[in-house]
Amino acid sequence: MKYKTKLLVDRFVEVLSGWPGVECVSLNEAALPDILDPYFALILDVFYAGDIPEPEERCAFYGEGVVVFETAKRGNKDRFLLGDIPVRIEYKSTRKIDELIDIADKKRDQLWLIKDSGTYGYYRLNYGEILFARTDWIEKIRVRLSTLDVSFWQAMREAHQSKMEHYLSDLGAALIQGDDFHYLISSAMFIKTACLTLFCINRRFEPSHRAYYKQVHGLGILPESFLTQFETFLRNEGDLTMERRYSLAQLMAREIIAL
Repeated sequence: MKYKTKLLVDRFVEVLSGWPGVECVSLNEAALPDILDPYFALILDVFYAGDIPEPEERCAFYGEGVVVFETAKRGNKDRFLLGDIPVRIEYKSTRKIDELIDIADKKRDQLWLIKDSGTYGYYRLNYGEILFARTDWIEKIRVRLSTLDVSFWQAMREAHQSKMEHYLSDLGAALIQGDDFHYLISSAMFIKTACLTLFCINRRFEPSHRAYYKQVHGLGILPESFLTQFETFLRNEGDLTMERRYSLAQLMAREIIAL
């Protein structure tokens, strides 16, 4: 963690940990780059088991220098600038987190509730840097996440793979119709769901979109030629026609399904 980032993190952790209702505070990986990186953002996940201040009070607690403060309609996400540094603080009920883990761990008949939202929420729970923990709650959560049954991953794979095939079909339809807009959207959604399927095959929680590219390259189980195909699919050079990209998508999908 960069020195300036650490100073800001320490400032907020001191405030947040002082609220009795706060159970845990973790730092999102978006804060790891240098603050000059365009992807940099100071994102804190605050897990609470009791009462927390209302948004107006929270803004005052955050201290001097806070500008452009806004909060989500449900009051569970504060956004603001501290100087020119973007800050997001998200408040999450431990009860709801426990329910989310139960769905993945024990209540498989309710998996449909999370299939559309994916596993990014679990990723943040599992990989956020713990800055404050009042009890061992977060450690127990991480143990449960590390021991999810294969049936969870299979169900999530099936959901994402089905979407991948759907967007592949859309890609072909857009090609036939000469619909450039739908073709672009379908291309983006195809490659995203292809990656999601591969994360599930490797039993890995999906990262933020910014981390997809790097983490896909690090997966242990991939079709033999996938990374070359992946790089080709992402190219914008004129020699990769719409027809060639669609044919490439068909090949990628077949090889992923065969894993």
